[in-house]
Amino acid sequence: MITHEASASSTGTPEVTDDLPWIEDGSKVAPKDARVLSRVFLNRLQDLEEGTSEYQYVRNTLIEMNLSLVAFAARRFRNRGSGEMEDVIQVGTIGLIKAIDRFDLSREVEFTSFAIPYIVGEIKRFFRDTTWAVHVPRRLQELRVELARSKEVLGAALDRPPTVAELSAHLGLTEDEVIEGLVAANGYVAGSLDVPGSAEDSADGPTYADTLGDVDPALDLFEDLHALGPMLQKLDERERTIIEMRFGQEMTQAEIGRELNLSQMHISRLLTRTLGKLRVGLLPA
Repeated sequence: MITHEASASSTGTPEVTDDLPWIEDGSKVAPKDARVLSRVFLNRLQDLEEGTSEYQYVRNTLIEMNLSLVAFAARRFRNRGSGEMEDVIQVGTIGLIKAIDRFDLSREVEFTSFAIPYIVGEIKRFFRDTTWAVHVPRRLQELRVELARSKEVLGAALDRPPTVAELSAHLGLTEDEVIEGLVAANGYVAGSLDVPGSAEDSADGPTYADTLGDVDPALDLFEDLHALGPMLQKLDERERTIIEMRFGQEMTQAEIGRELNLSQMHISRLLTRTLGKLRVGLLPA
């Protein structure tokens, strides 16, 4: 759970502005409620000064309430193993945070539709940039990154590749630790996607590319449904009823006509008119 840094009152309850509820654990908020609350919290976040306890509370609660979006996006990459899935969730959460920080309410788009591409993009970048040929402890993976940065900085300053001793002094590590990190970096490669998925797989077996996530058709449906929600609310009761019967209950036009005591032709005209309204609403301005 993300720690909220809101201040506490004398009663022990954190002090939050009157126009915002105090949510102890945003991850337990139902997705339907999270969509509504997210808009309220995003609107409030734009008015707060970064670094204040209230800003921290609002931002952290937004992250918690929308972690389900990260889980939704991460399922596309579930074939990579439980250990790596933890990393996927972490980098997906980074994408969620970027979406929260960059979301603009004036664009009049659903936050979910805005956030999913950020989350998926961050996960794809993770897999593109981190391919290890052998298992390397997390400590050495992190050291590889630090060494790469230090080599770049020192190389620019010295106009030559830095020595082990210079890297050691720059990072505050022993020379043995630097050498261990440099050796471990040799296990970091950009491997071909056509190699077998594991050492046990034969040459004609599944490849690494077969395990990669692909565009999920359900993702487009997910975004379309969120975009349609507000427009469906603007329809009158009869229009919503016909849409529900036709696409929710999968009734034919003739069945709908009998149910509503209208002719099939009348139902066809109403359905065409209603779908036209929704189609226009989905088109870019």
